[in-house]
Amino acid sequence: MDLFKDILKEGETLFKNSVALDFDYTPKKFMYREKEQGLMAACIKPLLQKKSGRNLIITGKPGIGKTLACKKVLEALEQEELPSEAEEVSTFYINCWKRNTSYKIMLELCEKIGYKFTQSKNTEDLFNILKAALNKKNCVFVFDEIDKTEDFDFLYMILEEVYRKSIFLITNNREFGLNLDKRIKSRLIPEIINFQPYNLNEMDGILRQRMEYAFFDNVWQEDAFQELVKKTYVLGDVRPGLFLMKHSGEIAESSSSKKIVKEHVEKSLEKLDFFFIKSSDALEDENKFIFSLIKKENDIKIGELYDIYCSEGGKSSYKTFQRKIKELKENKFIDVKKIDGGADGSTSIISRNKTKKITDF
Repeated sequence: MDLFKDILKEGETLFKNSVALDFDYTPKKFMYREKEQGLMAACIKPLLQKKSGRNLIITGKPGIGKTLACKKVLEALEQEELPSEAEEVSTFYINCWKRNTSYKIMLELCEKIGYKFTQSKNTEDLFNILKAALNKKNCVFVFDEIDKTEDFDFLYMILEEVYRKSIFLITNNREFGLNLDKRIKSRLIPEIINFQPYNLNEMDGILRQRMEYAFFDNVWQEDAFQELVKKTYVLGDVRPGLFLMKHSGEIAESSSSKKIVKEHVEKSLEKLDFFFIKSSDALEDENKFIFSLIKKENDIKIGELYDIYCSEGGKSSYKTFQRKIKELKENKFIDVKKIDGGADGSTSIISRNKTKKITDF
């Protein structure tokens, strides 16, 4: 009787390619977003015919494939064998969380076209150099996490002075377009794609694909995998599912198990709260200030909170303040409850987030 057949030997591993569990990993086959990708491609196609393309705002919750779908379309465009009469298209992807001012965005665009002499040049100088180069091309600009930018001067400049282009703006905020300056709105005139969350079967398919890329065959017990899929579906975000998959594998390896079982998934769930709950130290100063007021004044109307904010030295307009509140909500620091009717009409009640643990679902 072999009592040790299910124990990993020294040097053995369950992982075939753990990189496949990184959220930024691009699988060869990207599933369930064909319709959305078709709409993106339709916005770009006029550029192939020496016409200006159409612009697009891409919205939806985090972790449901907005960025990856867009990158796959750009990848297909770059690899496409175009008819001889079709115009070539240059693509530019920028994450506005990392490049959150017009100046930083212009610097990155200069780097992408190979222009290195950026010292002592301001935003307008850099754009004039870019414009001369970009107007010889057909361009697709993708600005991911567009709501993280501190200003939109770069967007106005591109809309106004770059001839043939498509501009894609990716955001988690469905109402982002409503808050744009009129001068930008009138030039952007975007189409809108709203990504819906994956259903249970789709979530199963996505996580199963990553499992096949990342692990050797028959490593996962099916009931353990289904437990992981159900938890990920409840959260509506692929990213924690990838975290759970990787961490469950690491737990199994640490116990020298040749199989990943339900117990390993349940242990990894204990760590998942850390995936969602961010430290307030990670907040920008303005958001940190507003969050500190909410902690003192829990369950307060948004208008009253704004009055306190102003009396404590806050300088932002009410519209900007509302945007900051949305950012705090999206990052799970606060809860926002809309109340209709009553003497004051409709309003929102702001309170500090009483986060559920993943095991509460």
